[in-house]
Amino acid sequence: METTQQASFPHLNEPAPAFKARTTHGDRSLEDYRGKWLILFSHPADFTPVCTTEFIGFAQAAPKFAEMNCELLGLSIDSLFSHLAWTRNIKEKFGVDIPFPIIEDIKMEVASAYGMVHPGAADTQAVRATFFIDPNGILRAMVYYPMSNGRSIDEFVRLLEAMQTSDENGVATPENWCPGKPVIVPPPKTAEAADKRAGEGYDTVDWYFSTKSL
Repeated sequence: METTQQASFPHLNEPAPAFKARTTHGDRSLEDYRGKWLILFSHPADFTPVCTTEFIGFAQAAPKFAEMNCELLGLSIDSLFSHLAWTRNIKEKFGVDIPFPIIEDIKMEVASAYGMVHPGAADTQAVRATFFIDPNGILRAMVYYPMSNGRSIDEFVRLLEAMQTSDENGVATPENWCPGKPVIVPPPKTAEAADKRAGEGYDTVDWYFSTKSL
């Protein structure tokens, strides 16, 4: 009888899987990031072209993430020494310092807990998975990319800004929202509230669709 390997995937709006691991900046655990946002992202392997461009992009955006109280943490199924050699190579060949830690996950403990290695894959490389964890340790967003295509770091900045805006103001954000654009007011939950919505001062298209500026 054949069995199918099941991937373990964390769930949105639940506590992110705890971890403790060696990194290029010493030991790190999820608890170390309590009180800050964390973007945990995996890459298939060190010394690969697409991953190199992504790490350069994350490094260049690191100051922006820091302004938003967000730390970065990379991971692949490579040794600590491979990570160190690769980051030194990026500095030498591209002139870019990698300011964030990279997890050594040879035993695939963190990758397995976060569903970074998919069953049926041709090898044990971690896919391009990205996880947004809020200051309370809650997993808020997951984004997966194929092996062949690099991520958009600008989109991750935008998404983090959108989630922080929603948290701070109790609103939602529309497609491709950026700071300065109108936000979506939560729709009424009762018939009485729906009747009152048009007179509440929002830019209301219909009772269920209202926006406002912050």
